[in-house]
Amino acid sequence: MTTSEVPRIDKWLWAVRLFKTRSMATQACRAGKVKVDGQAVKPSREVQNEMVISVQSGPVLRTVKVISLLNNRVGAKLVSQYMEDLTPDEEYQKLEIIKSQAGMRPFRKGRPTKKERRELDEWFGPDSKNTNDQEY
Repeated sequence: MTTSEVPRIDKWLWAVRLFKTRSMATQACRAGKVKVDGQAVKPSREVQNEMVISVQSGPVLRTVKVISLLNNRVGAKLVSQYMEDLTPDEEYQKLEIIKSQAGMRPFRKGRPTKKERRELDEWFGPDSKNTNDQEY
């Protein structure tokens, strides 16, 4: 890769699948959610090998290290060739805690059981029930 082909940070973040679209990566850079060495970067910043990038996506602060440069999006299985995930496990646990508190169920687990339904009603309170059943 020559110096004229050094990718922009927004394009690299999209290519390694940290963002679903390149425009989402650009917006995150503009919002100050992408940082290099603790400083917010513009979307046009060039990526260097061994660069450590921090990305705030929702409640999780992901930290990745650039292993290799690329301009085109790669398959999920190939991402490990281009970046190293340095994100601590505590950040991923934070996401699991938030999911469990929001009442989200694991994928393909079906409807809640009667016991789980009662626990959800207890958690969200009696006002969370269907509001269409109001008496007039």
